[in-house]
Amino acid sequence: MNIGIIGAGNVGSALAGAAVRAGHSVSVTSADPAETDATARTTGARAVGSNREAVELADIIILAVPAKVVVDLVSKLGDALGGKTLVDVTNRPTPDLERKRCTSSAEEVQEAAPNARVIKAINTVFAGRQAEPALGGDQADGYVAGDDPEAKQAVLEFVESIGLRPFDVGPLAVARTLEGMGWIHISLAMEHDWSWQSAWKLVGPTTQ
Repeated sequence: MNIGIIGAGNVGSALAGAAVRAGHSVSVTSADPAETDATARTTGARAVGSNREAVELADIIILAVPAKVVVDLVSKLGDALGGKTLVDVTNRPTPDLERKRCTSSAEEVQEAAPNARVIKAINTVFAGRQAEPALGGDQADGYVAGDDPEAKQAVLEFVESIGLRPFDVGPLAVARTLEGMGWIHISLAMEHDWSWQSAWKLVGPTTQ
């Protein structure tokens, strides 16, 4: 697959490296050209000069930017996102007491880009586990939510290709739950000074 990653921080870099190792063609961009170039050098991805260029080259675009800027970023890309598969991996405080709407970042991305196919995925996995999904021989889980069946299937295949155990957890509205899970994970790591290497995982039989 052709993967475009917008954002070259911890998450963008981790996913770029994982995607390159999985055999995907990866383009990466960010607001900081030096950070973009450094991520490209260390991961084997291709550095591109703008968000629009990353979108044009990609089958799947991963939004690896802070939640507070993701909707504005998507809005500025406008018609360039028509028909594109966007993967929102962001997390924001849940519940966010400053916000009046009971919705998810992913649903707001879909509202800002109505002609895109928005998928929520990978937000429950820390960057360290995105880069190295194995946990003592077990795979970390990769939960995927979205309304477009074709786009969701492509993202499930991508999630599996980078080493996560993929689960289709339902429509895009389930992103509200996934973002809550992501924030619980972040909060626990901060409160207990964990190493940011833990992961969500269903245990026990998952087949009949």
